[in-house]
Amino acid sequence: MTNYDQVRRFRTYLIGEKVMKFKVSKVAAILATAGLVLGGSVPPAVASKAIRFHLSGDVNVKDLWEKSLIPEFNKLYPEYPVVLVFDRNGANDAQTLAKIIGAKLTKRDPGIDLIDGPVTQLGAAGMLYRANPGLLPNIANVPRVLIKNGRGGIPYRASTVLLAYNSKNVKSPPRDLKSLLVWIKANPGKFTYNAPAGGGSGRAFVQTVLDSNLSPGEIKSLVERADKNVQVKWAKGFEILRDLNKFTYGQNGTYPTNNQATLDLLSKGLVDVAPVWSDMIASALKAGTMPKDVKVIAITGPSFTGGPAFLGIPSMSTNRDGARLLMNWLLSPAAQNLIVAGSMNGLPVIPVSMLDPVASANISDIDIRTLRPPYLSANHSDMNAAWAAAVPGK
Repeated sequence: MTNYDQVRRFRTYLIGEKVMKFKVSKVAAILATAGLVLGGSVPPAVASKAIRFHLSGDVNVKDLWEKSLIPEFNKLYPEYPVVLVFDRNGANDAQTLAKIIGAKLTKRDPGIDLIDGPVTQLGAAGMLYRANPGLLPNIANVPRVLIKNGRGGIPYRASTVLLAYNSKNVKSPPRDLKSLLVWIKANPGKFTYNAPAGGGSGRAFVQTVLDSNLSPGEIKSLVERADKNVQVKWAKGFEILRDLNKFTYGQNGTYPTNNQATLDLLSKGLVDVAPVWSDMIASALKAGTMPKDVKVIAITGPSFTGGPAFLGIPSMSTNRDGARLLMNWLLSPAAQNLIVAGSMNGLPVIPVSMLDPVASANISDIDIRTLRPPYLSANHSDMNAAWAAAVPGK
């Protein structure tokens, strides 16, 4: 079988067909000692190596890494400089997946030591190196349900999508999906959401509308595995979304390109209601780029999606020690405080009781274990493509 054929078969596995699984060799961790625990020293036998970090996300996540996390990590561990490659909103996730799969099949270095992107999809395909708790001690502070959902990926921050509204113009905001859909039609041009391929806030709105017409079992299947049989049942949801074209901002079936574009429309008063990321709206309000009259609520029936972002170590990485060291530090109270209190305004993945009480004062009542999870990335990709074909301009 040629490498091309192997990659094609493995791609089939990733989208849900039953084909052979590739075993990930267990790597001896002789060099991993107590020095990998936060505050310990780096084992002298470990050579200085750059950690090649691939990040899929929005610009606020990039800022978190470049302005806060990487500088603080390198103060402690200058032997492990972090080289960041940024892929905004995961525009090249398919190519990244193919790159890591190809490296596994050809037993080569993928050029990536740590990834924040399609991690659960890589984990489900057996493409991630799984460090045991002895090599990742700070993982003991992370709820087991979040670890299980990562499929080999490790949660390190969280956020959720909320409904933002201008309280000057919207005195009684809709509090569930049914009421929101009614409000949109009663207030033409005053609601928007971004294209789901361009960012998670729009993706959460689209998924929520689709999920409102699915059974709990069908939703669970789309969260856990690639399931084209359930995807067929998206048709009714897309019909609802298509019908909204004449009521959303512009009233002609055009949509903002990404999360930030949605926030811009909201900040300029061009729309009164929109789904937004909890961290991005908090950052905008703190920075004064969003009017103070803009408030947020969590809708129900169903709620928008949210949850943790996962980090993964590709199994063929040549610097697993450095990646594991960084991952372990990210689960420490010091790093989690940076995620909560810095420019990110994210949610922690360790107990709030372990954080600075001032920094965590506004999030003490949020339990990330109960946030509604998004689809598996393979289903998200299909959903994005189906929305683009079925909704805008129709």
